[in-house]
Amino acid sequence: MMVNWIEETEKRRDQIIQDTREFLKIKSVLDEEGGKKGAPFGEGIQQAFEHLLNKGEQDGFDSKNLDGYAGHLEMGSGDEIVGILCHIDVVPEGDGWSSDPYGAEIRDGKIFARGALDDKGPTMAAYHAMKLVKDSGVSLNKTVRMIIGTDEESDWRCVDHYFKHEKMPDIGFAPDADFPIIHAEKGIIDAKLRFKTPHSAEDASMTLITFSSGRRFNMVPDFAEAELKGADELEAQFNAWLKKDGVQGSIKRGSGVTKLQIEGVSAHAMEPNNGKNAGVSLAAFLASINLDGAGKKFAAFIKEHFYQDTRGKALRIETNDEVSGDLTVNLGTMQYGEGTGELGVNVRYPVTSSPEPVRNALESIDGAELILFSDSPSHYVEADHPLIKTLAGVYEEQTGEKASLISIGGGTYARSLKAGVAFGPLFPGRPDIAHQKDEYIEIEDLIRATAIYAQAIYELAK
Repeated sequence: MMVNWIEETEKRRDQIIQDTREFLKIKSVLDEEGGKKGAPFGEGIQQAFEHLLNKGEQDGFDSKNLDGYAGHLEMGSGDEIVGILCHIDVVPEGDGWSSDPYGAEIRDGKIFARGALDDKGPTMAAYHAMKLVKDSGVSLNKTVRMIIGTDEESDWRCVDHYFKHEKMPDIGFAPDADFPIIHAEKGIIDAKLRFKTPHSAEDASMTLITFSSGRRFNMVPDFAEAELKGADELEAQFNAWLKKDGVQGSIKRGSGVTKLQIEGVSAHAMEPNNGKNAGVSLAAFLASINLDGAGKKFAAFIKEHFYQDTRGKALRIETNDEVSGDLTVNLGTMQYGEGTGELGVNVRYPVTSSPEPVRNALESIDGAELILFSDSPSHYVEADHPLIKTLAGVYEEQTGEKASLISIGGGTYARSLKAGVAFGPLFPGRPDIAHQKDEYIEIEDLIRATAIYAQAIYELAK
């Protein structure tokens, strides 16, 4: 049976758009405090999770819920499993949106919402692709399983829980990055450093009371704030810094406390240079003024090791390879108060490198304690693997373009499979606005991706 996947997808255009918008309106951001049995990551994530499972059941898929951590929708039969690995959690929306981050507003042929590109829009494209294959009546000799994660943007506890109970798919793809095919993903390290320094105001005219910037290790912070005492004459100096560093900011005084704020540009940590780190900028300014000893040490460390350095040169961990490019460093969270500071660092290292040099470098920092170090190893699938050959054939047939292989600094669920790759939804030439304000997906790209996924599912499972 021959199916024109593009034509069949086009017939479902309005339904795909409607379902995607409905899904995006659910605020599925991690809420640790609101977690409970059956909903470990909070009400919003659980609502989105159950929404997708219920939709799948209504459309005739077999479903499974593993304690609210993860689940799947399934069709076909056979011992071999084709996995489609998606996640329904999103990063916090951040500031500066032009419309409601959960309004799923359509403007200029785009759907704007947090998660539109990462990963709820692509998840709905993959869902409709599965449904299209199912409704077409084609014969499948393998089981097709959409695995639904709920904690991808944080600690991957969903995947850990899922694979304790379920078999790993033999092959699969994650619709959570770029087209054509991503066959290499850098290793990802999350590390936290703690500084403790007794207060010392000797020969200092100003004291740093608090400093705060960043929400997640894997986001470039777009806002930073510091509170100081004794900083009544700082306005001209601070405004000069804002102009010099190319950022927006403000200074406010009241009750003996001066509050400094800087606005940066949010971006995904896989390429920090796509953003502007507000926290690093503010720390660099604070390092230039006459601060107390503890505050000065905290700010100076950030400036010395992270200001205008996203490649780990100052930390002496700089490296690269031909397959996946440069190691990158993002200072994602910064907190300071009462002489104690904590920094959350996200490092993405090339596929031919390892985490040990990074750990050794962080452990050797004078005056700092490494209190967290987690590593998600790099992932690489050889170019001649049958999975890649099949997906390349589908992509080239539908687009008429060469299915070149690429590597990324981002981490997708594909790395949880031995034979898994990231496959779309971002087409070549499109800007990557995941984790940024005004995140969107082009409606035409949503429809095109659905058709590609449908044919890919069929070709992998027939």
